[in-house]
Amino acid sequence: MNSFISTKSKITGSNYKEVFKKATIIFDSIVRKSKRKPYIRSAYFLKQKIFINLFWVHLFDKSFLIRTLRLKYLTAGFELVEKSRIPPSSRDNPNNENEILHRFEGITRDKFQFFSDLESLLLRRLLHPVKFQQGFIY
Repeated sequence: MNSFISTKSKITGSNYKEVFKKATIIFDSIVRKSKRKPYIRSAYFLKQKIFINLFWVHLFDKSFLIRTLRLKYLTAGFELVEKSRIPPSSRDNPNNENEILHRFEGITRDKFQFFSDLESLLLRRLLHPVKFQQGFIY
């Protein structure tokens, strides 16, 4: 699988509080751009909107360690979804037959491999990021 090489690096910080503060600033800058639901546009999906508020809700279901690891890749993950034209690996969601899971692969400027997972609903064609993670599955 081809990897998108990001110009962004991981968010620095040694604990959750430091990483969360920086990630919130980045997330809020995207939220301010829209009046309703925050979104980014994907180059691969022909500039279709990808709603990011569901990622934030999904993130708070996880433990502090997993939240910290996923937030570190927030900027690189957003850039990956926005600018990558490399086809993701796609498969049907085994838990819900109305969803397709797309996994984009990327490499940060620091040479760390990470993945960005998106869910798309077949009926409405809505896309939203599920998680940004390093090269292993939690």
